[in-house]
Amino acid sequence: MKARDVMVSPVITVKPSSTVKEIAKTLVDRHISAVPVVDDDGKLVGIISEGDLMHRAEIGTERRYRWWPRLVRGDASISFGYIKAHARRAADVMTRDVFTATPETPLDEIAVLLERNSIKRVPIIRDGRLVGIVSRANLVQALATILRGPEISLSDSKIREELLSHLKGQLWADTHLLNVTVANGVVSLWGVANSETERDAFRVAAEATPGVRAVNNHLALGPLGRAL
Repeated sequence: MKARDVMVSPVITVKPSSTVKEIAKTLVDRHISAVPVVDDDGKLVGIISEGDLMHRAEIGTERRYRWWPRLVRGDASISFGYIKAHARRAADVMTRDVFTATPETPLDEIAVLLERNSIKRVPIIRDGRLVGIVSRANLVQALATILRGPEISLSDSKIREELLSHLKGQLWADTHLLNVTVANGVVSLWGVANSETERDAFRVAAEATPGVRAVNNHLALGPLGRAL
């Protein structure tokens, strides 16, 4: 799946000139945790999240600096905090360096982008314009949709073939001492696994194979796990 398959579009946005009060109201009224900032041409120029509005002078949550943070952080960091707490317009409060993707970006790359940069959403850009947004929640929604899909009926021989083919492509899977039998959709795993984790991974792989009704895990632990 790609970003275009799960992205939210059209996207709720604000302008650089939008006030902090307007932005806060938008977040609350629309039940969202962040909003992209776009210019008059629809070009993404920043994003404002709840985190950008946490430390505000109006509600008494402005950061309080003492003399020693100035030595550690520097005056620039403190003045930046002041702007975040007192600025009235989106242009002064927004995060300008935004991680983005395109509609054709695979979801695995989106997931890595979210995790690696500790962010919760990725704006989707096409030809310089904002066309959608993908959040962590959208990835979970995609997963839920797939898991609710129709059951697939496969022959026992096809199930075995699919499972073994999948395992041969896994770096963790040592299949030299593995045997798989399938009867009426029930997979039985025989042989030796090198560790409890590998044993569980074999089971999970079998359970995830289309057409599998149940899994009997008879794998014993071998030399890298414990003595047989």
